Amino acid sequence: MNKHTSSIHSTLVLSSITLAVLTVMNQAAAQQLDAGMQRIEVTGSSIKRLATEMALPVSTIKAEEFTKRGMTSLADVMMALPQSNSLAPSNAGSGTNINLRGLGVNRTLVLLNGRRLANEAIADGYANLDVIPMSSLLRVEILRDGASSIYGSDAIGGVVNFITKNSVEGGSITAQYVQPEKSGGGDEQRLSATFGKGNLATDGWNLHGTIDGRQRSRLAARDRLELSSPELLASIGRAQTLGTGGYASPANFTTATNKTAANPYYKSGCAAPYSIQGAKNTCVIDNNEYGTALHETEQLTFYARGTRQISDDHTISLDYMRGQSTIIAARNPTNSVTAKGVTARVPSSSKWYPGGAGGVPAVAGLKGEPLTVTWSVADLGMASNEDVQLNQRLALVDEGKIGEWDYKAGLVYGHSNRKNYYHTGYVSGPGLNAGLASGALNPFGLQDEAGKNYLREISVDGQMNRNSTSTFAGIDATASRTLMQLPGGSLAMAVGIDIHRDTTKDERLAITNEVSYANASSSRGSGQRNVSALYAELDIPISKQLNVNLAARDDYFSDFGNTFNPKASFRYEPSKALMFRGSANTGFRAPTLFDRYGYRLPGTNGNTSGKWDDPALCPGGKPGVAGSGTAVPGAVSSEVCNVALPKQTGSNDQLTPETSRGWTLGMVVEPVKNLTVSLDYWNIRMKDMLANLPEQVYFQDPAKYKDLFVRNPDGTLAYIKNVTMNLGGQKTAGIDVTANYALPRMDIGEFKFQLDGTYLTQFDNQLEKDSAFVSNVGRFGLASNGTTSSFPIITYRWKHTLSTSWKRGDYSAQLTQNYNSHYDDQNLVAAEFHREIKPYSVWNLTGTYTGFKNISIVAGVTNMFDENPPVTNHSGYTFGYLSSAANPIGRSYNLRMTYNF
Repeated sequence: MNKHTSSIHSTLVLSSITLAVLTVMNQAAAQQLDAGMQRIEVTGSSIKRLATEMALPVSTIKAEEFTKRGMTSLADVMMALPQSNSLAPSNAGSGTNINLRGLGVNRTLVLLNGRRLANEAIADGYANLDVIPMSSLLRVEILRDGASSIYGSDAIGGVVNFITKNSVEGGSITAQYVQPEKSGGGDEQRLSATFGKGNLATDGWNLHGTIDGRQRSRLAARDRLELSSPELLASIGRAQTLGTGGYASPANFTTATNKTAANPYYKSGCAAPYSIQGAKNTCVIDNNEYGTALHETEQLTFYARGTRQISDDHTISLDYMRGQSTIIAARNPTNSVTAKGVTARVPSSSKWYPGGAGGVPAVAGLKGEPLTVTWSVADLGMASNEDVQLNQRLALVDEGKIGEWDYKAGLVYGHSNRKNYYHTGYVSGPGLNAGLASGALNPFGLQDEAGKNYLREISVDGQMNRNSTSTFAGIDATASRTLMQLPGGSLAMAVGIDIHRDTTKDERLAITNEVSYANASSSRGSGQRNVSALYAELDIPISKQLNVNLAARDDYFSDFGNTFNPKASFRYEPSKALMFRGSANTGFRAPTLFDRYGYRLPGTNGNTSGKWDDPALCPGGKPGVAGSGTAVPGAVSSEVCNVALPKQTGSNDQLTPETSRGWTLGMVVEPVKNLTVSLDYWNIRMKDMLANLPEQVYFQDPAKYKDLFVRNPDGTLAYIKNVTMNLGGQKTAGIDVTANYALPRMDIGEFKFQLDGTYLTQFDNQLEKDSAFVSNVGRFGLASNGTTSSFPIITYRWKHTLSTSWKRGDYSAQLTQNYNSHYDDQNLVAAEFHREIKPYSVWNLTGTYTGFKNISIVAGVTNMFDENPPVTNHSGYTFGYLSSAANPIGRSYNLRMTYNF
């Protein structure tokens, strides 16, 4: 079926649904719901209903639960969610995102009060949660049944709806402090203030606002040396001393005739704390000296809302959100890489030549030939980038009732901007190499006063290197009403329209061509897309026990044409103690604007996150095991073996949309009084999956992917092509388990218990169409996090949150466990180091006291038993632990105080 025919067919089907509903409406008088029952709109439906009438699997987390669990950011919320495979935002420049079902952040739709935000500005495929004011939230609803025909066909993994407070009277000020038990950084401070005036019921209006500030100091790797000690790294096959000839201070060197790297200070132990002894007469940089366990972050967010109650059936509201998130991302010091075709060389005329006037020890065999150096400039300290994201949204909403119709209309504009600056430790690459050639700079030690002045002259600190913007502008309207009375209640329908425009612009500035260490080139990409949609929903209470809901959405994309996606769900309650529910849907996700229209460069623009052997220039080793190969004659081992290799990322104009089918089937049972248990099986199938190949795929089978190793005429590696591609399919399935139990009230207080977990039964990936599916359950597999990271998605077999709460009078407490099951390590190391990652469990305890007038105090301990993050031999995790899945801070204490007025 061609695109034009598909559009006609989809429109006819949707029109038929609407006409059928209108016919029924004309045949029957509208019935009013009982006025004494409050109806609300639940995420996943446009029809207002009783809150208990949920056929869809929706998880709700109230804002007070954040406080009870000692959470200080939405990152804490998302990492604890069992249905989420989000990356911990330890070193992620893009901020906090959510990845439901492990399907990728681009397949989870994030909403604020039921409407979209402008996406994070570079990738333009997901929202950065750090820009959402946490103190403004009333609750978070997570729709777990895949694509939503109401909000958009791209919600394949699910929908996360952040719902703010509707009105606030009075005010409050909250201060919170988090202090790790161990010395070093990682401490947090948070301060928020909320004020509101006006009562909707009596005054007919309300105006309120909240401002929320949070900061976290940098946690250095040396603050947690036990997590990446030489002994630990050696025990997993990742000993740092196995490195040879890389960038170090003092510098390693080679000559035109001798490609074996050497260092004049190797015999004296290199130069602590900047470097340690590596293999084969070379020095290697000490990662613990410069490494960062957690980056320094700051967030300042603001939310304001004004609401006017025109009448009992008519309300207008205007809300504005402004969120700014700043991350100071630190990395190893600047390196002396080739810049504009000029290699980092030290001539014999330099006083810093070994055996020369500068005092550098002589090296046997040198006869005055120029030295090619791999130098890490210790004088500059760490290199750091300042990444600033600013996200704003203005939404005007009109809702009410006209006759028998409930309606809601909205006008939304969102603007997201992201700027990146060279913060500290960056210099001009050509200037650095010129200083080596002139003798102004000493690559074998710290600089004299003249060298320090020269480094200051070529500094680029403070200059902006990237500016990206994305926007979202949309208008939507929904109308719903009851139609007729059926045996089970009122037949209800909803119809709606959604029209929006997305734009993106991403520019790497010319300065990036000068800063060769950052391995980026100036580039520019831009794109836009218009989307228009019609949708309809029909809620059919067939009987008191059985309710069926039908929905359909017809979207038209300006660059990909038409797509029609239906959804059906049911709810069957044979008794008050037992309920069955299920749903089925289809999904459609166009490539993000970045993936399709972002920058495209002819060469390399980055390095691999892990270290690898070049299959052609360092052959003979075990596939995928870095350091097991041997450099071919004429190649420098430190440049082709066990090293980060150049790669190319960016957009791909050949991408096509991906499609999905999903279904759920579940039950809710109350076997005894006060105990409720729900089990929901979910199943998602995807085709033409849009993703990046994880790095290990290239090196485990280099012959298969040889076309993606792009080489220069001399055979050296130009880059590995790692742009987004249409891969094969994906099959994923699992069971969500929720249990709630409340003990009968006792003199010692009220006790409640809650379990929320997910058991993964299937997570299969297919790298190419028609190739074999490979299971990734409980192992590092073939699925990538896409634009946020080149690391594979971590897919735990079982993940849960378990909580026990107690309350008596002014006192309450909560004990929470977050648990992840065991996991096969990457194991791309020698066979004797193959291992399994053990289960990981963190317990948190908080207590609350509200006995003081207008004051509440919350104190708690996070990671009570001081569990270290899981150890991994994955080549991308420099420090040997799963920084993307666990927090390295260790046990910490938090204190929170709120004053209400």
